[in-house]
Amino acid sequence: MNKLRIVIADDERPARLFLKSILQDFEDALIVGEAENGAEAIEIIKETKPDLALLDLQMPEATGIDVVKLLKKSQLPLVAFVTAYDEFAVQAFDVNAVDYLLKPVEKGRLRETLNRAHERLEQTDFRETESANLKAAIAVYEKTPAQALLERIPIRLRDEILLLPVSEVVSIVADGELLQITNLQNKKYTINFRLKDLEARLDSKRFVRLSRSALVNLEAIARISPMPGGTYLVALKNGQEISSSRLQSRILRERLLKL
Repeated sequence: MNKLRIVIADDERPARLFLKSILQDFEDALIVGEAENGAEAIEIIKETKPDLALLDLQMPEATGIDVVKLLKKSQLPLVAFVTAYDEFAVQAFDVNAVDYLLKPVEKGRLRETLNRAHERLEQTDFRETESANLKAAIAVYEKTPAQALLERIPIRLRDEILLLPVSEVVSIVADGELLQITNLQNKKYTINFRLKDLEARLDSKRFVRLSRSALVNLEAIARISPMPGGTYLVALKNGQEISSSRLQSRILRERLLKL
């Protein structure tokens, strides 16, 4: 049996190490790349041309779904999404024959994924079939209701808790293990939370990611200035300026800057 060339993408290092430790027990598995975010995953997949990509569904800057969307069909390997339990994702993937692994990943379940990958690679039209299945699953998943969106963010201030309305948030910037939240009056608040987890609770029609470490409120954008290298400098109504990453600049162009 030929070895499956595999790329792992997960922003949490322990999760990557856990997957690697299991895969190393399989003689038919060869890890050819490892990414800690979606942007890296895209570049590594283009470079290594793996047979299979194990993509964390929720990653900063670009999710597993964004990775699939931003790859050309000719660059797309077989894909298995890795996710904490999400009933809507599971339903969308099951219905459309897209493979997935629930965290914590079980060795037997990962073995089944590899077996299916071998079978699919033997089909002459596997890339066409995989692309169609992924497209259909993503369409179903993106139409499903998300968990309740936040209207206020609780912020602890000494002995009391401030409930900051989401509408007043201008930017949210990750600083190590902390998040710095800035409002229209340029007042800053600090909370201990992961950016990707907070992003999942915010309305994606209201907030846009500019980089791995920054989210901004669309209503608070004053102007967007093109920069060398295809990136942008985003000026906000409270005087803040935040640069967009190259990957998010591509998403910005598609989402906001085209009529």
